[in-house]
This record gives sequence, structure tokens and C-alpha cells, in this order.
Amino acid sequence: MSAKLKVKDIKKNFGINVVKAGFILGSGLSNAIPLKDKIIIDYNDIDGFNIPSVTGHSGKLVIGTIKKKSFAILSGRTHFYENGKADTMRTPIKILKDLGVEKLVLTNAAGSLRSNIPTGSIMIIKDHINFSGVNPLIGENSEERFVNLTSAYDKDINNMILESGNENNIKIKEGVYAWFSGPSFETPAEIKAIQYLGADVVGMSTVPEVILARYFKIKVAGISVITNMAAGLSNENISHEQTKEIAKLSEKKLSNIIISLLRKI
Repeated sequence: MSAKLKVKDIKKNFGINVVKAGFILGSGLSNAIPLKDKIIIDYNDIDGFNIPSVTGHSGKLVIGTIKKKSFAILSGRTHFYENGKADTMRTPIKILKDLGVEKLVLTNAAGSLRSNIPTGSIMIIKDHINFSGVNPLIGENSEERFVNLTSAYDKDINNMILESGNENNIKIKEGVYAWFSGPSFETPAEIKAIQYLGADVVGMSTVPEVILARYFKIKVAGISVITNMAAGLSNENISHEQTKEIAKLSEKKLSNIIISLLRKI
């Protein structure tokens, strides 16, 4: 069996220079960014990467260009609920850092808690609630573990995303994302509780990645594609298949936003 690739191998073997911005694409959103001159590497070939077990997450590192700028995409993520490790995305985000990434945009599929953020909406995350209670830096022994999350989500990148939406006549919402561990969907009682605490949408990812990115001194923004109303708020039959289906329908909208964003970032 051939040796797994490390970041130095990726740079050397594929002639990669500095990649300034990165993306992590969530459920059903793997084709949202049409890069040119693409290099595609399976997670299975990269040292320290966990392989996603969830359909809709392809598990590939994609590096390519738009307008002669280089970008890296983690197409698919592993979640805490897949292996019980809150830091399951630590190595992928560290590799983005080592490739030169200074700004990271995370996307996810989420359920809405608010009638003014209906299914099909795009929302930028202005803050989050870690309702799961676990943290990807548990066990980290350096003083760097005490990450300041007062401004976890970068206001400049968020403003660029809002401008990109305006350029494409897409109204982008803003709100607070609540992280539940999954994999089961939330109960109506849990949704009522998190509404009361001030959340606007709910999901099973993103928050650990934000914490890790801030630990690595990477600026972060988050975009949620609303795939359903949360439990007890509609008659929808909530399922992962629905999540993938609605995310796919919103992919073009998200792609237009991100293409505009790439010209700014």
C-alpha cells in the first residue's frame, strides 16, 4: 500500500503554491464551486483524514483556480456523530492552514426555527450556540486551547457574502446556528428550547470546524442552506434524503453567491 500524502507531498506532487482561501461544502453541495485546472485527491489518500460515511459528502480535496486565484475545497466533511470525535476535522483544517489558507467559508444544510427563514433560504451565520456541550479542543495541552470566540465569524467576509447575494438578486438572511450532535433529528421540545435560547437554525456540523479554524488563526464565515423547518414547526417528513434533495435545488443559488464572493475574497 502506498504511503498517505502529507501537505508537503501535495505541494510538491501537484505544484501547489499558496492557497489563500478554502471552503468546506456540506450535504448535497459538493458541486457548488466550479473551479478550473482542478486537482482532486481522495480523502482516503491523505494522511490523517477520516472518510465521510454520510451520503452527499464525497470526501475529496479539490484545489483549483478562478480568475487565476487558487482555492481549496474540502468536498464533504466527517461529523462528530460518525465517530464520536469532536476534532474529527482537525487534520483537514490543519492541512488547509499549511496550504496557506487564511480565510475559510463553511457551508451546511440546516433546519429553520423561524418562519421568516423558510425552506430554500440562504443564511449567513453571525454566531453559534454549542448545544452539544463537546469541544474539538478538549485534550489540547497548549495555552492556545483557550480560543476567544467573541467574534468567531468574520464580519468582513460576511459583508462580502451579503454583497455577493445582492449582486445575484438573492436575499440572504442572517442568524444564529445551534449545533446538536446528531445523528437523530431534534425533538419538538428541543427545538422549543433552542428557540428560547435565541437560535435561528439548527444543524449537526460546522461549530467544531469554526472552533478549530479559529484555533489555527483562520478567519471564518458560515453559510447555511435551509433544507427544512425544524421538528414540530411544519408537517414535513424530516429526513436526510429531504436534506440532500433541497440542498441540491439550492446549489445553483449558492454557487452564484460563492462565485461572486471569490472575486472579492
